[in-house]
Order: sequence, then structure tokens, then C-alpha cells
Amino acid sequence: MKDAFIQMARAMPWYFPAVAFVFGACVGSFLNVCIYRIPAGKSVVRPGSHCACGKPIAWYDNIPVLSWFILRGKARCCGRPFSFRYPAVEILTGALFLACWLRAPDVPTALCWMLFTSLLVCATFVDLDTMTIPDRCSVGGFVFGVILSAFVPGLHSAGNIPMTGFESLISALQGAFIGTALIYWIMIMAEIVLHRPAMGEGDVKLMGAIGAFCGWQGAVFALFGGAVLGTVAMVSWALTKLILGKGKGDLPEDVQSPLGADPEALTQEDENYVRGYGEGEDDLPEGALPFGPALAGGALLYTLLASDYVRDYFGQISWLFMNH
Repeated sequence: MKDAFIQMARAMPWYFPAVAFVFGACVGSFLNVCIYRIPAGKSVVRPGSHCACGKPIAWYDNIPVLSWFILRGKARCCGRPFSFRYPAVEILTGALFLACWLRAPDVPTALCWMLFTSLLVCATFVDLDTMTIPDRCSVGGFVFGVILSAFVPGLHSAGNIPMTGFESLISALQGAFIGTALIYWIMIMAEIVLHRPAMGEGDVKLMGAIGAFCGWQGAVFALFGGAVLGTVAMVSWALTKLILGKGKGDLPEDVQSPLGADPEALTQEDENYVRGYGEGEDDLPEGALPFGPALAGGALLYTLLASDYVRDYFGQISWLFMNH
């Protein structure tokens, strides 16, 4: 069986990368459902996807990426517009799955990275909408990361240096502990200095998941890399607000939910809650931005591009301290 896969990959080098992208797009379609339903407290399984007018969406109108373009962003049954965010999330997830396949050292590691990527994508868009990170993504990511590390040592192996399952498990636990401890104390110190909350507990939990999948080096990189990404986002937001001269404003009465591939009919109160305009907003400082997307971006950057460089960097620092 393994030889057959190898021969197929050699004969059609595009086949498995294409499968990875298509699989990622399908997972992205499900993530769209999760992004809307999890904050709303609804099941991600039932009912099936249906239009805001109440009619079920046929399977041929629910094909990832393609259906949105074929239907020109409008429902077949009633002509209601669907946000471009639906196919955007699907394309993003497909591209990340493709990168996981191309960059991972082996198939089990690639599959673990795909799961990790899915959790980060879901956490990112939920945090953007609601300023919260679901425990299913953060705590669930920690549990999956620790368990998978024991069975897939490639998650924490550095370069060509092999690692046992026990060593990989210890690396996952170290990453989760150091990651959560580091961001927790930064959160406490920032709150003391600023006299207001600077981060949420969801960010601390998400760092636990990042550390479990990436080790302590990845957790440190995600934190400080995320701080850079967050700073860029904050500056961009401030410049945009300055140029436009307006804030959030009121939502139009006919607003359509851009929150997933499940365009159910929402009341204005439901829509405002899911988008972060509802109950609880008064507890947030003015101009607050979610930090979860920045952490997720840093974690993805480490996993897909920078892991070998970061580990070498920390290895050189350790060598210098040990020899001086």
C-alpha cells in the first residue's frame, strides 16, 4: 500500500497536494458553521445548512468555494446575498492545508498540523466577531496537542533529530506550561500598568494549545510574533479610523450574517451578539482589538515556515549560556 502511494505521488506529483487543498476547503466550509454556531450556543451538526428564508441549501449549492461564485454570492431560493467571507475562509483553510502537506516531514505530522490549523482558523474568526475564544478551540487544542504528541513525535522533532513519543509528550507539556505562564504574567503586568484588562483568559488558554502543538519555542515565538502582528493591526485600525472619521456605528436593519456557511435567520439582537456588539461590550476598553488572531498568526508562521530557524536560534543561545 505504501509503495502504491509513493508510485502515485511520483507519477502525479500534483495529486496529493490537490487533495489536501480540496480537503481543506471542505473543512473550511464546516469551520464556517462552527464560527457562527459555537458563539451562538447552537449545535454544529443539526440542523443542516439552510438559507435565511428557511429553505434548506441543496448539496449542489453548498460546494466549497465554487457554489458562491456560481451563484454570484446570492441564494438560489430567494436571492439573499451571502458574504464573501464564506469562500474566503474555505480558500484560506485549503491553502493552509496545502502548506501543511508540503511542509510537514511525514503524513501523520501533516494531519496533526491540519487539525491545529483548523482550531486556529475557528478561534481567529470567532475572536474577531465576539472578542472571545471558544474553549473547544483552546482547551480542546491543548488536549489534542498533548495526546497527539505522544503518538506523533514529528510534532516536536527538530530537523533530522528523532524524538521518542515520551520526549515529544514532555515537550508538549513544557510548551503548554511555559506558554500559558508567560502570557499570564504579561497579562497581569499589563493590567497593573494600564489599569485595565489588556488580554483575556481565552488568550491564555489558546497559548496552552499553541504550546502543546509547537513546544515552548513555538509558544514564545507565537507570543512575540503575535505582538508584532497585533501592533501592525492596531496601527492599521487607528489609521483607518482616522481616515474614515467614524467608529462602528449602527448596523443596518437588513444586515446579513457573514459568520459562516449557515445563513440562518437571525434577529437583530442575535446578530449583534454574535458580532460582538451586544451584551458585554461595555466591559471592553474603547478600541479593544482581539489578540487571538495575532497569536494564531504567529503560531502558523512558526509551524509552517520558521520552526527550524527558531529552534536553531534558541539552541545557539543555550549553547552560549552553557559555555560561558
